[in-house]
Amino acid sequence: MAILDNLAKGVKDFFVEEGHAAPAATAAARPLPAAPAPALANLAPGQAQPEQRHLDHIAQLLAGDGHDFHAFTKMVKSLAASGLSGPLLYQTAFNAFSAVTGLDLPTLLTSADALTQKLVDDRAKVQAHHREKTGETVPLKGAPSVLAQLRNQEAQLQADVAALSKQLTDKSQQLQDTQQQLQQESTKAQAALASYELANAAAMAELQVHQQATKSFLIK
Repeated sequence: MAILDNLAKGVKDFFVEEGHAAPAATAAARPLPAAPAPALANLAPGQAQPEQRHLDHIAQLLAGDGHDFHAFTKMVKSLAASGLSGPLLYQTAFNAFSAVTGLDLPTLLTSADALTQKLVDDRAKVQAHHREKTGETVPLKGAPSVLAQLRNQEAQLQADVAALSKQLTDKSQQLQDTQQQLQQESTKAQAALASYELANAAAMAELQVHQQATKSFLIK
């Protein structure tokens, strides 16, 4: 960064003259529009910054030959670190960048559009891959992703658990009905046995009475 700072200071000293003081004052009345905030809805809880691998991917995607809008933004950042801001910052950066690369403003803005389209296309590609990875869409080639397979397995297991739960409910009802029927039949059986015991006891008592009487009255 020391090299960039020195370069920024040199560019500033070379292109910025005292006559630019008035435009700088005017710039204060026309602040630059703020960049839209990035969408952070999909970040995991506690995740405030993107992962380094994604930052590296974007940096590689935007990397060029030094004669494009990405290189221009680097010069803007370097000059901003030296204290410039507003229209003076961008005018100074453009003057320096144009002097080094020979690019005019329309070509520079065309490069900006191309980089924007690169980001749009890459985002669409990553989102399509994400949908395949999560099982929302089926890949045109190859087997489903591990995540998609796990989602399918989860769905199948949930269906199996639901079926087993229904079977358990049905079996529980059958068990309850069987236990109730068993109780009823057991009660009936016990009542029948008790009735028989009464009849048997009565017959036994009557038989013994007659047997005893017979012995008493007939045996001499």
